[in-house]
Amino acid sequence: MDHIRPPKMHGRGAQSARFPDRFGMVQRELDGDWRDYMESLASLEGTPPVKLRTTVTDEFPKTIVSFNSSPDIPFDRSINAYRGCEHGCIYCFARPTHAYHDLSPGLDFETRLFAKPDAPRLLRETLARPRYRPAPIAMGTNTDPYQPIERRYRITRQVLEICLETRHPVTITTKSDRVLDDLDLLAALAKRNLVAVAISVTSLDPKLSGKLEPRAAAPAKRIVALGKLVEAGIPAHCSVAPVIPAITDEFLEEIIQAAATQGVRSAGWIALRLPHEVAPLFREWLAVHFPDRAGKVMSIVRSIRNGRDNDPDFFTRMKPSGVWADLFRARFKLACKRAGIGKARFTLDDSQFRPPSLDGQLPLF
Repeated sequence: MDHIRPPKMHGRGAQSARFPDRFGMVQRELDGDWRDYMESLASLEGTPPVKLRTTVTDEFPKTIVSFNSSPDIPFDRSINAYRGCEHGCIYCFARPTHAYHDLSPGLDFETRLFAKPDAPRLLRETLARPRYRPAPIAMGTNTDPYQPIERRYRITRQVLEICLETRHPVTITTKSDRVLDDLDLLAALAKRNLVAVAISVTSLDPKLSGKLEPRAAAPAKRIVALGKLVEAGIPAHCSVAPVIPAITDEFLEEIIQAAATQGVRSAGWIALRLPHEVAPLFREWLAVHFPDRAGKVMSIVRSIRNGRDNDPDFFTRMKPSGVWADLFRARFKLACKRAGIGKARFTLDDSQFRPPSLDGQLPLF
């Protein structure tokens, strides 16, 4: 029987819902025979194929601020208002977090989402603790705070409102122009040097973006959003991330130039990372969308990760090595020089912090 390439999963990044075996769980798979039958039936009858629906479950954790002691990242605390992300970026390094809950890092990660509506209350409780000491809270380090369901839940906005009320510094990383929905709060925070926003741009090709990050904002919208942030006086950073060899690296210089035309004066780049279940998911994605260059892509990935699909070690995980990594680094540096973009460092002010009371009222004295 001839090998048949798996059909494309339209509108989603992952091409399957494989379950992980890292935790010794019983292996499960979706009924592929049923899906194949429905797709073949749809093609014969000329009707649209069955689509996966996104579900959102409210989750009520005991805490919302996560603290870390990692030596190679620039923040020690973060907030993730959502678990899972509908953007569906196939390269997302947060996908393995769904495996902790007996869910697939593949399709489950982008279709079975969790929202944390208690986040504002939990944040207020954390900031009110007598021993709490302020430092920038990072949002968007795991899943996007401005993914589509934010428009309905508005958890990110409520968190920003508390940060403004308590004069607490916060940083945001997103792939969505939906960040502009909170331009009023961001501008108010920026006036007090309490916020910086990074928007990640992977390519400038909307068709490629539709395959890599199917439900994220189009690249052009992200570039425009950067400009609007700059215009509003909000510190804005363009993150060329991830740089995927032989897939997106051709856009590196164009992205830097496009950001510069919007007035952005800070940029960075991050090489593709494939931790745990992300590697097989990405390989599967390559087999579907770029079978002609899948081998080349993974060969370069391994060359910059010390011969492995992924380098999990502190310090080196964020600093790829080898000829290809050196080439990307040199190209990025030259592109920034030509565009007039430097290495801006946003140092936010944590001296203005004033703890809240648990009833939402600030003390008079």
